[in-house]
Formats: sequence, structure tokens, C-alpha cells
Amino acid sequence: YARCISGQGSGGGGGVSDVMPDSHGLATAVLMPVSPWQLHLVALNAPLSGSMRGIRGADFQCFQQAREVGLLGTFRAFLSSRLQDLYSIVRRADRSTVPIVNLRDEVLFSNWESLFAGSEAPIRAGARILSFDGRDVLRDSAWPQKSVWHGSDAKGRRLTESYCETWRTEERAAVGQASSLSSGKLLEQAASSCQHAFIVLCIENSFMTASKK
Repeated sequence: YARCISGQGSGGGGGVSDVMPDSHGLATAVLMPVSPWQLHLVALNAPLSGSMRGIRGADFQCFQQAREVGLLGTFRAFLSSRLQDLYSIVRRADRSTVPIVNLRDEVLFSNWESLFAGSEAPIRAGARILSFDGRDVLRDSAWPQKSVWHGSDAKGRRLTESYCETWRTEERAAVGQASSLSSGKLLEQAASSCQHAFIVLCIENSFMTASKK
């Protein structure tokens, strides 16, 4: 079979396909990943209230669960906090060029910067957000409330009055900024009680080409 390469070579982000004959001798194209570089956005395996032992506690769960499934990149919680704006988590050099994908490498967003254009980060139609153990958080009953904590405004900046006291409280009266996935957006602006157990996402902020699944 023949291999077809489109685009501008290794630096141009072109697609690569293997053209293989089917049972009737006709050629069919099998698309290969457009870019070898990608950053995974994956949910923790269980929902959490606003009490996560701070941003370090959430980051540690992301690190631990990623390692358990053989993902070798560095994962951080998809959260703003006292000393951290959400948009700054991914390295500046990777924000505009690297696609954001789920656990199965399905594209969620064209790049990190696209989340923070002010439109509340609409997720690509038909895309699934998966947990580290492979479940679809929108369909699985382990997440009865289909909202995501983020603690940020639509530009990915921290909201100091809406991040559950730096992710250390589940008091009913305290609030954290969250987004309902039923809205189809990741950065919808809804202040929610910290007692709720919502989805917590983890973003890979550096990639490893040797990662295995």
C-alpha cells in the first residue's frame, strides 16, 4: 500500500494517511494523527466537592491517576486558585499549536488558547470527556451532577471569590465557579455551592511521546 502525506512536512502539521486496498481492490484512506504532539484533558475517576486539600491535593490526584494508566506527561488540575490562573497552566510555547484531546486521542479543542477566547470554551460536537479509567463522564452514573469545577472567568483568570476558598472547603455557603457540561461548554460561568460533588478535570501541561495506554 502507499503512504500519502499532505501539508508542509514535519513542521507543517499535515495529515498522514495509509492508502490500503479493500476487499474489492479499491483504495481507502486510513487517517493517521495530524500531529505527534497533543495534550490530554482527562477527568479524575470520581467527582469531588470543593474540599480537595487545595490545588496541590487536586494536582496530586491528577498525577497519581495518570501514572496508574501509563500516561507519562505532567498532569495538573484544570483549576484556577490563589496563585494560579487556569490559562497559565499549559506552557506558553504549546498554547496555540498543540491540540487538546481526550484519553482516546479524540480532539476536544484545536489548541489551549481556543478555550479562553471569551466564548466559554464550547466543546467540539460529538467529543467525549473521559475519566482516567475510560468512562464517559456525561453518561456514567458515577457523576450524577454533570458539572465541572474550574474557578475561572471565561478568559481563564482566577475568580478569588469563587474557588471554594482555594479548594479547601465544602461549606454550603461557599461557592466555586463551575460549568454544566450539558451546556456544551467547559467554562460556563455558574457560581455553585462547594458542597456539590462535581467533575474535576486534569490537563497535561507537557507531553511525552513515549506515553502508553
